[in-house]
Amino acid sequence: MVKLTFIEPSGAEVAIEAQEGWSAMQVATSKGVEGIDAECGGSCACATCHCYVEGDVAARLPAPLDGELAMLDNVAAERRPNSRLSCQIKVTPEIEGLILRVAEVQS
Repeated sequence: MVKLTFIEPSGAEVAIEAQEGWSAMQVATSKGVEGIDAECGGSCACATCHCYVEGDVAARLPAPLDGELAMLDNVAAERRPNSRLSCQIKVTPEIEGLILRVAEVQS
């Protein structure tokens, strides 16, 4: 299990022990994290799982692929340099301790 922390739009922190191989979006929706709409179910087609990666662990994430970058052009909340789609973040031991701040609005 890999520990991830989600910070909901309200500011509440939700620490979760996540199953390796899942996406951060799957983890968030399975645990009821507020603010992750995930309308497309994780196919990188809607940008409603937008989050901001925070902390040192963010540097260990693989770079976003072209499809994710294109979808980030469609986010409802401000796009920032640390914007990512949580459906594209795979849970691996390398991201232990990752902090994901859920965007204030998704659509």
